[in-house]
Amino acid sequence: MKKFLPLTPALLAASIVQANTAIDLPDTVITASRIEQPREAALAANSVFTRTDIERLQARSVPELLSRVPGLQQNNNGGIPAYFLRGSNTAQTLVLVDGQRIASTTSGIARLDYLNIDNIERVEVIRGPRSSLYGADAIGGVIQIFTRQGEPGLNPSVRLGFGSNHTVERNLTLSGGDQQTRYMLGATLDESRGFDRTTDKQGNDRDRDGQRNKALMLRLDHSFNADWQAGLSLNDQRGKNEFDDAYELFPGFPEDQFRVSSYNGHLQGQLTEIWQSRLELGQSYDRNKTVGSGSPWNDGRIETTRHSASWLNHLQLSPEQRLSVGSDWHRDRLSSTNAYTKTRRENLAGFIQHSWTQQNFATELGVRHDDNQHFGNHSSWNAALAVPAGDRQQWILSYAEGFRAPTFNDLYAPPGWGGNPDLDPERSKSWELQWRAEVLDSQLEASLYRNDIKDLITWNSSTFQMDNINKARVNGFEAAISRDLFGWSSRTAISFIDPRDRATGKTLQLRARRHLSLDLDRSFGDLSFGSTWQLFSQRYTDPANSDTLAGYGTLDLRASWRASPALRWDLKLSNVLDRDYHLGTYSRPTGFWPAPSIDHPYREQGRSALLAVTWTPQL
Repeated sequence: MKKFLPLTPALLAASIVQANTAIDLPDTVITASRIEQPREAALAANSVFTRTDIERLQARSVPELLSRVPGLQQNNNGGIPAYFLRGSNTAQTLVLVDGQRIASTTSGIARLDYLNIDNIERVEVIRGPRSSLYGADAIGGVIQIFTRQGEPGLNPSVRLGFGSNHTVERNLTLSGGDQQTRYMLGATLDESRGFDRTTDKQGNDRDRDGQRNKALMLRLDHSFNADWQAGLSLNDQRGKNEFDDAYELFPGFPEDQFRVSSYNGHLQGQLTEIWQSRLELGQSYDRNKTVGSGSPWNDGRIETTRHSASWLNHLQLSPEQRLSVGSDWHRDRLSSTNAYTKTRRENLAGFIQHSWTQQNFATELGVRHDDNQHFGNHSSWNAALAVPAGDRQQWILSYAEGFRAPTFNDLYAPPGWGGNPDLDPERSKSWELQWRAEVLDSQLEASLYRNDIKDLITWNSSTFQMDNINKARVNGFEAAISRDLFGWSSRTAISFIDPRDRATGKTLQLRARRHLSLDLDRSFGDLSFGSTWQLFSQRYTDPANSDTLAGYGTLDLRASWRASPALRWDLKLSNVLDRDYHLGTYSRPTGFWPAPSIDHPYREQGRSALLAVTWTPQL
């Protein structure tokens, strides 16, 4: 059990280290301040998963891994996942891969389900607004994914998995290098026949909804000397995702053909004894092409490309004080079979953040200013005060602002599709009280927060376009505890949220008010066993709160056997109790418009199994 670290100047002094080594250290975080620092020194609420966690939990997707984050919930509408961090909408959470934004500029949604977890080294989640550092889309928080990094020597690895629904997983990685240069190559091909997600058994919707995902990853890191480093990374996923078109009156076998990719290059150096600087250049690409829907106007292609550049500077003014100053630029471009009124825009921003740590307190104060080509200028602030309560407790009081930029769909969609060029960004103000402690050999974290969001962008049925017409308020409490219990390593996360539409007083739809997640793991020599138990309360399916989806619980079991130093077997049983549960609904028209519709729930995966073997020969 790690010891809770009190606030000391040494914490900040230790944080000025090379950022490209952070993913090897379990007790550090980068995303909270855009520089590596001990997790105990980060004043923002955060969750971190390392590669060791991913393999121990046998998580086979990013959404599955994130289901353990307190305050983060997920829904699934016919295979299209949605995630709500602290009650915010999916597009109100910023998602980064190696520092690059990957959300579509049309929908604002990052398809986390398309990212291949075999190519991921580390996942960090910052819970709560962080627009003072990252700008738009960080109302709920920030999810950052780091790709795998090479290790010295020559290290091949082969993984094969076979499971329910004719699932086949194949992964090959090769890492190597020396103390100066390291590389990692990875390739994956995952296929599954899937299962029928709809429940009405009408027409072609009775078929299975399969998936095929192939991924390629490349990472290269080089140290010129003790002060200068550079790196390149490439992460590319492409494939197809079959789905049931529940709203289509014409028969078809629709599928999305997708590609999600990101590229990043950086140069980092210690310019002076106190000044560290980092330059990043990157590109992200998102393409979705729908085919086979049965009607030509529902088939189409959307491609979005984002070019970006960042200049980050960190100055250690003294052992107690650090100043971070930086600038970000990005350009979004759109190509589509539909006629958008505009297809490009730019954003230029600058930020500054000061951190001060004394023996008896720590402070953080930051501001960022964004100048967007379309929606103009916007400033965001954050402030935090941390006070220790003895050697093993810490209280943190913070305030943070966030905003979400209107997407291309919101602003430039064709007439009748909702585009409104007069939209303002959504804005939020959040207050939070955190408590962190080590009590009776247990690590405890708890947060009590309130997030007020205004100028929500929603469909206005009277004007047939998107408008800033709603306000929302989210009150929440979340807690996590980690400890050893009778030889078992346990982590429990619990969250309570009260998300309300301020105009109607109704609960925001598809948010469960209560969520519990429990992981238990234990090793017996070369054998290890674990389980994950999750509980969710009911949720409303509509803004009027007239219909609900029942609460549910799932139990997953896992086992691992290290047959030899080079061979590991993994067995995972999901939804062991074969619970029938639903995360979304669809309306099936009974005829041509204006005929009424009947609501049906989407089906989720029942009991399933996956057996995998990983071979890592020693060369």
